[in-house]
Amino acid sequence: MTDNRNNSASEDVGQRTFWIMLAYAVVLGLVGVASGLVFLGITGLGEAWYGNPGIGWFDGPLWWVAVAAGAGLIVGLLRRRFGMPSEIPGLINDLQSEQIDTRWVPSIVTVSAVSILGGASLGPEVALGQMGGGFATWLAKRRKSDDDSTKAFTLSGMAGAFGGLFSSPLVAMVLVLEIARPARRYFHRVFYGSLVASSVAFGLYFTIAGSLFLGIYTVPSYEFEDWHLLAGVGLGVLSALVVILSGAIGRTAAKAFARLPTPTMVKPAIGGLVFGLVGVIVPLTNFTGSEQLESVLDNAAELGGWLLLAILLGKMVAFAASSASGFIGGPIFPILFIGGTAGVLVNHLFPDIPLGLAFTCMLAAVPGSIVPAPFSMVLLAGLLTQIGTLQTAPILIAVGAAYLTVVAVESARAARSQVDGKDGAVPDHDHSPD
Repeated sequence: MTDNRNNSASEDVGQRTFWIMLAYAVVLGLVGVASGLVFLGITGLGEAWYGNPGIGWFDGPLWWVAVAAGAGLIVGLLRRRFGMPSEIPGLINDLQSEQIDTRWVPSIVTVSAVSILGGASLGPEVALGQMGGGFATWLAKRRKSDDDSTKAFTLSGMAGAFGGLFSSPLVAMVLVLEIARPARRYFHRVFYGSLVASSVAFGLYFTIAGSLFLGIYTVPSYEFEDWHLLAGVGLGVLSALVVILSGAIGRTAAKAFARLPTPTMVKPAIGGLVFGLVGVIVPLTNFTGSEQLESVLDNAAELGGWLLLAILLGKMVAFAASSASGFIGGPIFPILFIGGTAGVLVNHLFPDIPLGLAFTCMLAAVPGSIVPAPFSMVLLAGLLTQIGTLQTAPILIAVGAAYLTVVAVESARAARSQVDGKDGAVPDHDHSPD
């Protein structure tokens, strides 16, 4: 069996089409970095003109509500103008299907840009994946590539788009491989294509933008001790509870918006009102959460326990309202914010647990219990905080404990639902919110 696998890999790498694809992977990397620079540059203007208010209670200006509602109205009009379906594939579905429906790429990217500019609590990864993967799909079809090559092109294009976003070729490549799980017959094309595309994108992004996403969260260093491994289990279980609560809020929001007796076009405006009001009460809940999480870390002592809890719950509500009402964006960045803020809150309540331990474990374990990419989440948490090598062991344990806890709760709830004939209240592990 091993010899057959090695022979298959050697044949794949030895084919002329493999080397042609690597050459095209350079092009995919160029498209990925261009997409990232343009899209992130445009959406970054939203946070700039929203201003930098205080971080305390009711420090958000009231005009945020009007802007968020106005952005929602534009989103509704655009969705109607483009004839977009009520449900569009999310990041996880795009990667697992290994294909992009190129018909919807321009409309998804446009609506996502408006969503993020308007302050929606969503990330840029859906739009970037659509651009990188969509171009790759178009290129493969133009070359009349077979189905396997088209899938390899698409996944490599998405990795190229993520190379600049995550500022790490390794994270981009592992994320694609973990979620997509490409078939063995074209795995090597995806592996090396993703590596080349994401490396090109990362190198150019760093050269042009001069900034990195890595190391942006500064946490106090701590000396590793054996008990931190056991603490990782507890932090993982706690992360699962955070995910279950967030999932319940998300489902409640989805049902509420589905039952609203208003035209579909108006629902995003109502969603904007919701997260706009939440932003007035707790301003750190708006936008993707990347820069806002820095503020949470830097001002943890000033914020205090009650405000940290309000920010955590407020972000869940803002994320749920953004997703359920029709705004378009990715789930990873908001969920990273939820996980990181939960870790800061744990340290505030239990000071004996080092901030670096609580923050990094929950930063990875909360998204790791939803997104089927545990090693990507561990890598991302380690690189974002520049935590030590030994300190990554509790992170991996936390991610595993969180995943297993969510799966166990899902299984128990599903079994009970079969008996009671009711739907469960735990997030579907196979599908992440858009």
